[in-house]
Amino acid sequence: MIAIGCDHAGFELKEAIRKYLEENNIEYKDFGTYSTDSVDYPVFAYKVADSIVKEECERGILCCGTGIGISMAANKVKGIRAAVCSDEFCAEMTRRHNDANIICLGGRVISEEMAVKLADIFLHTEFEGGKHLKRVNMVTDIENGKNIL
Repeated sequence: MIAIGCDHAGFELKEAIRKYLEENNIEYKDFGTYSTDSVDYPVFAYKVADSIVKEECERGILCCGTGIGISMAANKVKGIRAAVCSDEFCAEMTRRHNDANIICLGGRVISEEMAVKLADIFLHTEFEGGKHLKRVNMVTDIENGKNIL
């Protein structure tokens, strides 16, 4: 199951991605928002992130104006690796090398078509592991307050 969420500035992107998920029979849970009325992005970042750390959802897609604010909020949740992406290479590499569990997209930065393309890449790219696993584990150690130096 994929968790999706957005603020008002990311609503159109989220709706385009929601349509893509439905057309491709990919199960999802929509945590809102459900309109372009102004809302606070941290609320939706938390809902999506929380569903992932509780293992209710496998990965998440978050949208706001730039993807930056919503990624910062999501990354405050222990166990989340949220990455802002605006091109295909970054969407692929954030999965392959960083094992990101949330992709964050900006409605004022990319088109709906590009958002769907990036979501597709993110959802269909696997983590490579190997030397990258060591580095992802180091991020987790930092998150847990361990000195990695």
